[in-house]
Amino acid sequence: MFDRYEGGEQAVLVHVNFADENDREDLEELGLLVSSAGVSTLAVVTTSRKNPDAKYYVGTGKAEEIAQTVKAEGADIVIFNHALSPSQERNLEALFKCRVLDRTGLILDIFAQRARTHEGKLQVELAQLRHISTRLIRGWTHLERQKGGIGLRGPGETQLETDRRLLRARISHILGRLEKVSKQREQGRRSRKKAEVPTVSLVGYTNAGKSTMFNAITNAEVYAADQLFATLDPTLRKIDITDVGETILADTVGFIRHLPHDLVAAFKATLTETREADLQLHVVDSADPRRADNMEQVAEVLEEIEADDVPQLLIFNKIDLLEDIEPHIEYNDEGQPVGVWCSARDNQGLDLVLQAISEILGQSMVEMDLTLPPSEGRLRALLFELNGVLEEQITDRGEWQTRIRISVIDEQRINKQLGYPIEKWQSNRNI
Repeated sequence: MFDRYEGGEQAVLVHVNFADENDREDLEELGLLVSSAGVSTLAVVTTSRKNPDAKYYVGTGKAEEIAQTVKAEGADIVIFNHALSPSQERNLEALFKCRVLDRTGLILDIFAQRARTHEGKLQVELAQLRHISTRLIRGWTHLERQKGGIGLRGPGETQLETDRRLLRARISHILGRLEKVSKQREQGRRSRKKAEVPTVSLVGYTNAGKSTMFNAITNAEVYAADQLFATLDPTLRKIDITDVGETILADTVGFIRHLPHDLVAAFKATLTETREADLQLHVVDSADPRRADNMEQVAEVLEEIEADDVPQLLIFNKIDLLEDIEPHIEYNDEGQPVGVWCSARDNQGLDLVLQAISEILGQSMVEMDLTLPPSEGRLRALLFELNGVLEEQITDRGEWQTRIRISVIDEQRINKQLGYPIEKWQSNRNI
């Protein structure tokens, strides 16, 4: 379908330093991404600009310099540490005479290599097709030809239109299959809520050590490696927490700065485990000099998937790479755990992680009596949906006297939806 230069494993990397902080990417992170994709770096070309060039992204002179580097090094692919437009990609390929890949395409390629489950492969394919669909606009000369020959004459359609139609059909098909998977996951979540089994979700920047921690806590054998996006498919395991009981621990995909929107959309079902969790363990690589920036990037993605209102415990991992740091729990002024310093690889402080989870979840349920007027049917429906109604009676005035038991996070979510606290209807009357 695509008349493109063949990709390869010998690359020239291109990085542009922009004056605007929001447009900047990390050159060291590009090296990690390329290494994770299994590509060898032959040369790195850097330049500085105020704004991207419309034709080549970099200036014409710098583009010519890159072309000479490609020829001299014998590279078969050029990887940009930035998002390129379809026309920029084609212009650069015509000049370099080799395949050009942007940051989004590189991340998609890594995801395609890592996906193991049927769902993961579907989600990656969906993201790739959405990305490719933007590359069908102007540029592939063979796509403008109309079909001809016996049995194909008449109004016809251009190859471009045919490819667009096939892409739309395939995307629609994948969305339908993912919808079924999403419903199955939702049923699993509902059954866990009904059984009052809390869920703890591991989140964090890619390569922060989430899977290593998951394996250490659960004795699982999830694939863990010192590379970006080692984990794509969500993995759930049961663990036993003191004063809480059976708890589900979920390992999820790592985040990265400027995560392509197509990937966020494609992994919506996976990220729901994070959004619906009772507690997030935000795993941080404490030895990374970009620690604060990485934490900020994770917060932005959590906000994007509407999971920023879930209670969070910071896990400062990899203290084995730091000096004079012993495993310990940090508490806030109210005596609540807010951070744990540990090393999953060396099994240091993992008991403190479990202790902090116990202290948070052990006091995370609220029970109260409500007297709801007939006008509060929506609130009542939300409470039943969460399986939070323990008892209920109807008074002579048509009010519902309801005893509920829900998690603190569910209470916060309901308050946010309604725009007022449910304690407004709290009563001291016994049912």
